[in-house]
Amino acid sequence: MVDFVHEALFYRDDEQYLASTVPFVCDGLAAGEPVLVAVTQPGIDLLRSALGRRADHVEFLDMRRAGRNPGRIIPGVLAAFADNSSAARVRIIGEPVWPGRTELEYPACVQHEAMVNTAFEDRAAWLLCPYDASRLDRAVVLDAETTHPVVVEDSRQRPSTAYREPFLTAEEFNRPLPPVPADAIVSRFDLDELSAVRRLVAGFASETGLTADQVEDLVLAVNELTTNSVVHGGGVGVLLLWREGGVVVCEVRDAGRLANPMVGRRNPGASANGGYGVMLVNLLCDLVRVHTREDGTAIRVWVGPAGPTA
Repeated sequence: MVDFVHEALFYRDDEQYLASTVPFVCDGLAAGEPVLVAVTQPGIDLLRSALGRRADHVEFLDMRRAGRNPGRIIPGVLAAFADNSSAARVRIIGEPVWPGRTELEYPACVQHEAMVNTAFEDRAAWLLCPYDASRLDRAVVLDAETTHPVVVEDSRQRPSTAYREPFLTAEEFNRPLPPVPADAIVSRFDLDELSAVRRLVAGFASETGLTADQVEDLVLAVNELTTNSVVHGGGVGVLLLWREGGVVVCEVRDAGRLANPMVGRRNPGASANGGYGVMLVNLLCDLVRVHTREDGTAIRVWVGPAGPTA
């Protein structure tokens, strides 16, 4: 029987954090369940210290790195861990929202939390998501209630009366992207110009100071997006390219509609007809934001030394 549990943990200090996370981990280890802790480094340090030698049996990931792009968390962190396990159930502590997440990133964070419920609805997993209620804006805590069926507060579980259907929540955060700067490079493309687009992006990213690996990742991501535009978006598209400090930003627009917010957030499977391209973009880039309307879709990606996170 499938048993997926998705809980939001609201804590206000280290004591409350450990009062829920330590038993969660220890109960999982006692049950023979693989345990992943994907949180920010301060949370990792707290848990390692509290767990003592039991920490040796837990996998730890710094979410500031592994989940820098919220769209990467399901395919690159949660599903990757679950897929590598043959156990009946896995346990994961995952922290996608922390103080310091920017307004630019936040809509993708809420979409991620909503889509976890769809991505894991047929899988045996227990996911606990810590929210620092003392430092996060009250609106963030309220959003967490809409994306989590269960809330843990003061070590007590309760059903979330605010929980909503995942796709409705994801659509609410399908928000327009920030304005494009006036000095952005604009390049229209079709099938014959895809190679020229790759050269343009590679040259621009190299001049901005990205490493060779970052340039390669960005070019591959843009190639996936522009190819999707040609194949699924009406045969043509528009590339916009600019700098935000040392970060390179690329946006690809076309006339297609990306109606399913799950696209790019999980492996579509070997039998699927497409869907890998956007997932690859999520895995390669520091941030991916999507805005889709009836008349078209814009996908914007960021790659840089520090990414968009403050």
